[in-house]
Amino acid sequence: MVRKKSSFILCGAFLFVAWNALLLLYLWGRPPMGHVGEGGGAEPGGKEEWGMVRGKGGQVNLAGEVIRLAEEVEIQLDTQKKLLKQIESHRAVWARQKEIGKKQTDNIKEVNQIVDQQQNNPVPLINDVYVGDQGEIKHTQRSVATVAAGSNIERHQATGVKEEVAEDNKVTASVSGPQVIIPILVIACDRVTVKRSLDKLIQYRPSQELYPIIVSQDCGHAETARVIGSYGEKVTHISQPDLSDIRVRPEHRKFQGYYKIARHYRWALNQVFHTFSQSTVVIVEDDLEVAPDFFEYFRALYPILRSDPTLWCVSAWNDNGRDALVDSSKADLLYRTDFFPGLGWMLLKEMWDELEPKWPSAFWDDWMRQPEQRNGRSCIRPEISRTITFGRKGVSLGQFFDQYLRYIKLNTEFVPFTKLDLSYLLKEKYEEKFIKEVYSAPLVKIEDLQQGGSLRGPGPYRVQYSTRDSFKVFARNLGVMDDLKSGVPRTGYRGVVNFLYRGRRVFLAPPEGWSQYDTSWS
Repeated sequence: MVRKKSSFILCGAFLFVAWNALLLLYLWGRPPMGHVGEGGGAEPGGKEEWGMVRGKGGQVNLAGEVIRLAEEVEIQLDTQKKLLKQIESHRAVWARQKEIGKKQTDNIKEVNQIVDQQQNNPVPLINDVYVGDQGEIKHTQRSVATVAAGSNIERHQATGVKEEVAEDNKVTASVSGPQVIIPILVIACDRVTVKRSLDKLIQYRPSQELYPIIVSQDCGHAETARVIGSYGEKVTHISQPDLSDIRVRPEHRKFQGYYKIARHYRWALNQVFHTFSQSTVVIVEDDLEVAPDFFEYFRALYPILRSDPTLWCVSAWNDNGRDALVDSSKADLLYRTDFFPGLGWMLLKEMWDELEPKWPSAFWDDWMRQPEQRNGRSCIRPEISRTITFGRKGVSLGQFFDQYLRYIKLNTEFVPFTKLDLSYLLKEKYEEKFIKEVYSAPLVKIEDLQQGGSLRGPGPYRVQYSTRDSFKVFARNLGVMDDLKSGVPRTGYRGVVNFLYRGRRVFLAPPEGWSQYDTSWS
């Protein structure tokens, strides 16, 4: 196609030169221009039909003829200039089309290479579930090579362009180079209300290429599969192939659901990191609703997680994120925490490579909170949650939901985190400032906070605990969650729980000089 267009341009140039040569010959032999009814006019029947202009005494007026020819040549040159401009504009269009054609050819070659590799080295197939024309559940399979080829092309297309951010947020970010793809893994089972989760994820997602949504379904629930399949190409639907019951000890039969969840998580994360070959993932469950800046939050914190080896996750969740316990004016405030929060969290492939060989058969989230897995590392969490849960029913039978989870505040203000300096979250900077702020705060009794009359200002104030029981008593009276996992309180960092109480900033803290958690406090 491009070769034909190049030949057409050469032919056009040749015709242009020939036309001008013929035009000059014609002009030299053409009679002078005139008007109808004028003597000497060019029209048939004129006195000097097809003749030269003559002056007095019948002499040819050479000067007048030269001027006439010059004027006509000038008119024709103007016409030719317009023609050349048109040719030039068409040539620019053809050049752009040629460049697009070259890129498409390169992409096709890249896909063909991957397909050739797949034929020489067979790889697993991805099972897609979708709804047929008659409402039936159908299954198709796609090769991993096809998905990988699409990801490579999408990475190429994302280079050096503008990333479109959700229109409602009115924010655009310039992409200076290839951006990491951050897939969202939705863990689903038999909740048709997964639609609420997917609707919000798709509504707030800035780019389908940079944030592919992978819905991994366990249970084989047909109606849930129909809901997921109704999103078509907006999501990738994969199905956990092993739906069998798991052999457990008799006393653990009632925990069969926890065993299946752990098995599903392991399979789904292996799909993301090994089948789809991604470098990171954000994990949500089918009963979570996300905030407008959910994607912005994880995009901004990915470099922090990547660069600081003392971090092992980024979470969108604040366990003590009830409306009365957070500062609504500080939606941009972020913290480090030693407690694994879950409920919308980012994990790197390198961390999964560490965890996967010893992944537990059940109760994976409590297992993550054990010191052997945490290994002294922390997570990032927000002041105001970027997720809320609406799933009261589940294997946990609504534990904590009615008392705590249903009251968690979801952030509604878009914070442009990618434009903020978040280096204060790096351990050395954070810890020095944090310890100074906590232990320079006035030490008060819990009664002072509850009565409030003797306190002046918004704080911060410090309430000190020294035993497991004193922590639980203070936590209950101040309205924060009182349970501990391997000795770590929810949202705690170096034993300190940070929250608002009646509008005042409070640190529920161990004595100064704290060194480690006591795992017997569980």
